[in-house]
Amino acid sequence: MKKYRCTMCDYIYDPAAGDPANGVDPGTAFEDLPDDWTCPDCGATKDSFEPVR
Repeated sequence: MKKYRCTMCDYIYDPAAGDPANGVDPGTAFEDLPDDWTCPDCGATKDSFEPVR
C-alpha cells in the first residue's frame, strides 16, 4: 500500500500504521479512509494529500 503526504504540513499517512488516535485501524489504505478524515497534524482534507514517490 502506498504512503501519502499532506501537501500542507508534510505529514505522512502510512497505511501500515493507520491513524488509531482517530479511529483508523492499521492496514487501512488511503483510498479506504472515511471521506471526512483529516490530517491529524494540520486538519487538511484528503484532497490535500499526494502519493509519496
